Amino acid sequence: MTHFIALFTFCLFWGTPAPLTQPLHARVGTPPVIEWLTETDHNFGQIRQGYPVKYVFKFKNITQTPILLETVRTTCGCTAAKWPEEAILPGETGEILIEYDTYKSGDFRKKIRVFFDQQHKPEILWIEGSVD
Repeated sequence: MTHFIALFTFCLFWGTPAPLTQPLHARVGTPPVIEWLTETDHNFGQIRQGYPVKYVFKFKNITQTPILLETVRTTCGCTAAKWPEEAILPGETGEILIEYDTYKSGDFRKKIRVFFDQQHKPEILWIEGSVD
């Protein structure tokens, strides 16, 4: 009964919750601010140990206002990122340079989270490959 009262009170004061079938950005009120111009899951394939590899992820601002790429977070020290510090104007493009240090042999798959100032949920990028 307490759950019913809590739900009733929530709906009364804040409206009906968004259905779970909507995408997350629609439920939290923050639509995507960019469109990816490159793949978001890059496979380097077979790469040689000791020779770092790079890939550039490209995106476009699809909003009517400038956006700021706040930070890019990688999952380990073997992956480095460089991104634009200035605002990306509406319709303009930006790039995120990812460099993977191939000091360790074997297969890898690394997650990269990209945070924009006008979007609550990070964009997710992946790199993978196999170091010989």
